[in-house]
Amino acid sequence: MNKDKLTTISNLFEGKEIRSVWDENSEKYYFSVVDVISTLTDANIPRNYWSDLKRKLKQEGSELHEKIVQLKMKSVKDGKNYLTDTLDTQGILRLIESIPSPKAEPFKLWLANLGSERIDEVFDPEIAIDRAVDYYRKRGYDDKWIKDRLNGIVNRKGLTDVWKEGGITENKEYAILTNEIYKEWSGMKANEYKEYKGLRKESLRDNMTDIEVLLTDLGETATRELAKEYKPYGLNQNKEIAKRGGRIAKNTRDNLEKELRKSVISNKNNLNYQYVDEKKLENKK
Repeated sequence: MNKDKLTTISNLFEGKEIRSVWDENSEKYYFSVVDVISTLTDANIPRNYWSDLKRKLKQEGSELHEKIVQLKMKSVKDGKNYLTDTLDTQGILRLIESIPSPKAEPFKLWLANLGSERIDEVFDPEIAIDRAVDYYRKRGYDDKWIKDRLNGIVNRKGLTDVWKEGGITENKEYAILTNEIYKEWSGMKANEYKEYKGLRKESLRDNMTDIEVLLTDLGETATRELAKEYKPYGLNQNKEIAKRGGRIAKNTRDNLEKELRKSVISNKNNLNYQYVDEKKLENKK
């Protein structure tokens, strides 16, 4: 696994830090199981508690133990790296549901409320849209930006619908085609672009400048219209069309940069926090 091995984020459970590792390929966090158990139980030896719980879950037919990934994490005691059982976000939430502890109840209540909200949204999708608008407003975006963002989501759906008609069915194929568009006009794959901007799980579009969003939309819209016209089928044919769509956005970018005499690709983002790579910090010492 190609991962950012020493990255730790401050997810605090009652003031305690939960160690985590960021996997840049899958764009997932993996959290220390023992840290979560230590925080949510009164176990004197969290490792023993986890060993017993893991055995119990396996006997009950739970597949959670199959999701465990062992990764090296820095020990708080001696600062050395040791292999540690970890779970991704979904796995950690499933783990919390399995912990019979009063300290875990607030998380279980939150999960129940979240599930209830999602069911409500099935009956009334406007609830989800209202939630998205409120979220963006709290982040400081104005209503015009939010309207454009929602339109962009609809346009993106139009592109994926055309791809689906062209035989594209798997998420990894959608990602490959998206990367072809990005590479043509920006010179970077989507994950490389996110890394350039200092992002991880955050939305790339939410952290683009107006010009970057415009070029992204142009590349995707051009790809959609070309696909509707030429009707490519399968991954290889759709890749060629995606490249052509991205190239149209690249031509626009080149013309604009020629007039501006500077690059329109920015490493700026809209985050009010910054990720810290402990490995890089150690190299500076």
